[in-house]
Amino acid sequence: MNHSEAIRQLCKEKNAVIMAHYYTRPEIQDVADFIGDSLALAQQAAKTDADIIVLCGVHFMGETAKIICPDKKVLIPDLNAGCSLADSCSAQDLRAFKQQHPEYTVVSYVNTSAEVKALTDVVVTSSNAKHIIEQLPPDAPILFGPDNNLGNYINSVTGRQMTLWNGACHVHSRFSVQALLQLKEQYPGAPVLAHPECKAAILALADVIGSTQALLNYAKQHTEQQYLVVTESGILHEMQKACPDKTFIPVPPEITEGIGCSCNECEYMRLNTLEKLYNCLLNEAPEIQVPRDIAEQARKPIQRMLDMSK
Repeated sequence: MNHSEAIRQLCKEKNAVIMAHYYTRPEIQDVADFIGDSLALAQQAAKTDADIIVLCGVHFMGETAKIICPDKKVLIPDLNAGCSLADSCSAQDLRAFKQQHPEYTVVSYVNTSAEVKALTDVVVTSSNAKHIIEQLPPDAPILFGPDNNLGNYINSVTGRQMTLWNGACHVHSRFSVQALLQLKEQYPGAPVLAHPECKAAILALADVIGSTQALLNYAKQHTEQQYLVVTESGILHEMQKACPDKTFIPVPPEITEGIGCSCNECEYMRLNTLEKLYNCLLNEAPEIQVPRDIAEQARKPIQRMLDMSK
């Protein structure tokens, strides 16, 4: 029995469900019960009847699932699967800002720690940030964090002037404008699909800006045969599975020999492997734990996000 078969057998025996982000390795996506972006993973966690949730992604995603499902066992294959964006905003620094600016509504991206979520008024993802911001009072002073690029984009499409935290995703910040321009010449007519965590110079060249789910949906629903994809390259696996007759070209982080072949990968997502997933299920560890007081406070802005996303 190979790892994939053994994993599925353990899921059946333990009433476990595997949830994977689009940025994980292809073999992880193929063995998962559910694949999605951060919003979809949170929504799926909220309604699962499994006893065990194995979250194949990064640490904050496991925390989010545990906060939503406090009575379930939540596992993650590798506790070292962190997030540069989450690390860019500490609870200590956010607490200091709130003390100096108590009038601000704090809107935090889901890519944050449980402690930061506990200090937040409403959580957002790239899927629902615009929709949620537009529901807040137009004159409300807002702190949006920690993703400066996403915040800039939301400001541009809503007309808001939110105060932005100075954080960024190390993957989405390193895409090369020169490489994208060269690929646009090489593949004329290919739509540019970009994630809003990218810098403004990249987004200015995009035909479609959206979450991983939105970019996948666009590729499914349109007839162009070639697409330039400006997000973490893990999404290419699901794009190719959903659209086997189309070509998806990853935009690299810098111009290198063989442009269009190199990818922009998140090394934290790649820490999820089949072997670690198997051992995680077998031993029911490592388990995500969130202190009860933190979880209770963090659950409120997450639930507010889920309610405002309907």
